Formats: sequence, structure tokens, C-alpha cells
Amino acid sequence: MGNFKTTLMVGPRMLTQQLDHGITIVATGGEELKPKEYLYGEDPRVVTQLELEGMLAREKTKAAALKEVVMIQCVGSRNAQRPYCSRVCCAEAVKNAITLKSLNPQSQVTILYRDMRTYSHLEAHYGRARKLGVRFLRYEEDRPPQVRHRDGRLELSLYNPVLREEWILHPDLLALSTATVPSETQELASLLKVPRTAEGFFLEAHMKLRPVDFATEGLYLCGLAHAPKMMDEALSQAWAAVARACTVLSKDEILVGGVVSVVDPERCAACLTCVRVCPYNVPVINADGVAEIEIAKCQGCGICASECPGKAIQLQHFTDAQILAKCQALKDEGVGHPAEEAA
Repeated sequence: MGNFKTTLMVGPRMLTQQLDHGITIVATGGEELKPKEYLYGEDPRVVTQLELEGMLAREKTKAAALKEVVMIQCVGSRNAQRPYCSRVCCAEAVKNAITLKSLNPQSQVTILYRDMRTYSHLEAHYGRARKLGVRFLRYEEDRPPQVRHRDGRLELSLYNPVLREEWILHPDLLALSTATVPSETQELASLLKVPRTAEGFFLEAHMKLRPVDFATEGLYLCGLAHAPKMMDEALSQAWAAVARACTVLSKDEILVGGVVSVVDPERCAACLTCVRVCPYNVPVINADGVAEIEIAKCQGCGICASECPGKAIQLQHFTDAQILAKCQALKDEGVGHPAEEAA
């Protein structure tokens, strides 16, 4: 812990520069999914929520001229490929809908949803959108909206499960609330030897006890690298990662626990058993051709000691001699036990 060496490629000439650092914080972020359905990429009137927000910020006159806007939620998420909820989509749609109604109160804004998840204080924004006249229509997962071109216009057909009838809408603009996906981090995860979820997000050591830690000491994570989250949640997690980093960087020396594994090089046959079984990837084969365990990284789990076929690894304070001595002491203590004598 606290002894990392990272080589960077910097500058237009891609010169190498080595950094010695004590902490690594993984904050690789995420990005908005670019969908392939609903005519996205084929018609400029079909945009994502992030693109709509950019238009609302830079082209307010164009946004105010829109007469009908339809938003479709859960595009590319909560399905077999990405079963998770992206968390920010519902709040983003409600926020943009309120902005559209404030620019043009006469415009018709409709949000097509499977489940509205404006949790906590965001529920107040949902109520405000309803009062402003934003329509919320639910669609079923097995009967999603259909979008097509019809006479130069966008035509959206939707089955209303409440009224049990087909609705036809002709929006001037169609906004898709797409999934939040992680950045491409497979190579980085392999380099740092840290786990990822099936969806590609980084996995913390423990959800409750170590929420910003990796199993490897000195490695922390925050933000969308971990999971989809709101901005305030990402900030809180970043502060937590900084606080955990400071507990290491603020010390001149770090004491490690006495329960660590040590290798007897005379017995080691470099069979790689310890390298394979260690869940923390600590054992390595050194230049002398024998296993070596960095005590500052060892977690003291004892798996390598129990699996070593040549008994070349011993766990300090739990060596074979100590365990046998404890068993013998327990046996000797039980010989003169009053309960046994009474029996």
C-alpha cells in the first residue's frame, strides 16, 4: 500500500513519464449510450436527453418554437443486456420538460415511461411538472412505442394500457432517455487487478463496510466508474475517496499487521499454486525463481499457506508448530478437568 509506479504517455510526441504515488483513485466516469432504435442517427429530430439539454442551454429560441415534444424513458436500460436502472434518466427528463414548459407554456410535452423513479426530494419536481401540464403516459415493456416516418413527419404509436387503445403522436422532437454505460475499462481493470460487475462497472470491496475501497489496499473508486448516480452522490463518494486516501498519505510510516504469510525459499518449487489461489494477487515469482510475498500487501487470509503443496509458506502466529502446540495444550488441559473426573 502506498507504493505505486505508473508510466504515462504525455505530450504530442507521447514521451514516457514515470510517477511514484501512494494512492490510486479510479474515476474513469461513464457516458450516455448512443442508441440504435427509434430512428436515432437517422433523423435529426431524434436526440438524447443530454443533447436536448445542450439545445435548451444554447438554442432557447429553437426550443421555444417546439409545439410538441415526446420523451421515451428506459431506452437501452432495464433490459436483458443492461438490467440496471440508470437513476438519472427520470430526473433529467422531468427537468428538461419543466424547462420546455417555461420557455413555451403552450407546448405539449409528453413523457412515456415504464416506472417513474424521481426518488427523495426529486419527487417535488415531478409534482411541479404535472402542475405545468406535462403528460406522463405509461407503456408496457413488451409493447414499447414505435417510431416511423409518415409524410415527412415523425409518427409515434403507443399502446395505452390504461385506456387499452392505440395512441398516435406527431412530435416535433423526440428525446430518448438512454442508459448510462461505463467507459471502456477492461484493460485498466486487468492492469490494476480489480474486479468489475457484469455490466462493466467497478466493484467495491464491500457495499456497506468499504463502499469506496477495492480489496487491494491503496486503491479507491468514485463516481460513474462505480455505478450510475446523481451528481451530489458522485461528489459525496469523491469526498469519501479523498478522505480514505488521506488516511494513508498523512502518515510517514504505516504499520502492517503481524498475521502475514512468509515464504521459505529453500522449500519453494515455484509451482505457482500461491499465485493462482491468492484472492488479492499478492504472491509473485521473483528474479531468483521462487515465490515472494510483500507483507505490506498480504491480508493474512492464509489461503496460500493452506494450499502450498511443499509447505513452503507459513502464516505468522498460525504456523504448524504453533497450531499443534495449542492443540496439545487444549488436550492437556482437558485431562484433569473436574467434569471428566466426576464422570
